[in-house]
Amino acid sequence: MTDRDARPVADNDAAPTPFAPAEPGHVTIYRDASLIDGTGAPVRRGMTVVTDGPLIRAVVPDADLGPSAGAEVVDLAGAYVLPGLIDTHQHLSTPPNREQAEAAMRRQVYGGVTAIREMAGDLRQMADLERAALLGEIPGPDIHSAALMAGPSFFDDPRTWQVTQGATPGTAPWMQAIDDETDLPLAVARAKGTGAVAIKVYADLEPEMVARIAAEAHRQDLLVWSHATVFPAMPGEVVAAGVDVVSHAHMLAYHFAGIRPSTYRGQREHLPKVYERFLDAPVDAVDALFDDMRRRGTILDATASVVPRISGAAEMAQGVLRRLIDRARHAGVPICTGTDYETPPDDAYPSLHDELHYLVHAMGMPPHEVIRAATLAGAASLGRAATMGSVEAGKLANLLIVAADPYEDIDHLRRIITTVKRGRRHDRTGA
Repeated sequence: MTDRDARPVADNDAAPTPFAPAEPGHVTIYRDASLIDGTGAPVRRGMTVVTDGPLIRAVVPDADLGPSAGAEVVDLAGAYVLPGLIDTHQHLSTPPNREQAEAAMRRQVYGGVTAIREMAGDLRQMADLERAALLGEIPGPDIHSAALMAGPSFFDDPRTWQVTQGATPGTAPWMQAIDDETDLPLAVARAKGTGAVAIKVYADLEPEMVARIAAEAHRQDLLVWSHATVFPAMPGEVVAAGVDVVSHAHMLAYHFAGIRPSTYRGQREHLPKVYERFLDAPVDAVDALFDDMRRRGTILDATASVVPRISGAAEMAQGVLRRLIDRARHAGVPICTGTDYETPPDDAYPSLHDELHYLVHAMGMPPHEVIRAATLAGAASLGRAATMGSVEAGKLANLLIVAADPYEDIDHLRRIITTVKRGRRHDRTGA
């Protein structure tokens, strides 16, 4: 070891952080805006948001604003302020490509997205990207990653090789094969050691094993995110296992269909028949499942707009989704907004805007519900509702400022003036 290796790192040795969170003591006053707070409440006019470094200090009527000496003042008359958006289903590291991931993250944050769920992938790369975005070396949303667990038969999937290069699929801590011989406390501890905040339950697992994974993950203070079906475990069994979030609303149609594929890979060939049986069933056929989800607080990550892209029965799939989302809404199941894809690199906005548009215009959700799904419900899916997802004092200063009312037209969320992430502004003109 050289003397240089041993000495403390000086400030001028560190990587530059041009996108770092605002420092405590740097006060910014966003004055006279129309506020959409993320809870689903009506717009409040003439509101002022005061940030102090990375946090919101106060949210008050502009008329009640006290002295502002030394603060930076931003006049937002005519503009709308809402929480930063959250994409609850991303795969930035499948396959791992640092340049593409950084470009996607830049577009996300300048497109209003301040946090994402990374739903498994190469967590070696994601840990570095998470750190770089958090410190401000690169522009991007906060990243909350899941380590994947699945049955051994899943690990001949070529994607598992892409995200475990240098290791053997099924043995990497971020992507583990689980069976009855697995030491689950150790497996979960290995996953947690990657920096993951959750276990993603994916495929080819029996209901009892899903429940065991969920219990051990919760014991070690990790969240549990799962596909709505992991085959042979079915939707009702996945929910009963105690997972926190289920992804892919269209898969819930299996709850009624009477078709149980033995493996996850075998499901797609059955989807047209599953859809047909679901649409022929009474509209309340899955209401008991949604009642159970509401009682447990299970969140539904709908990923609606991706389904017509991947389904061979797109029109039927849309009808299935519409009914499932409608019944979930009316049962009181919280819905969050994941995408599971990204728009082409030359698109001006990230895929989340397409998901929000689809939920309003194809799924019939009113804009105020969609915005809550993309903010406060999204934060809850991350286990971070106490620190983000709504505009209130004490929470992170993650804000989206737009030029027109998104309650009138959800696409007004594309009329971005600036995104504020942890108190640092990312002006749309700099995208």
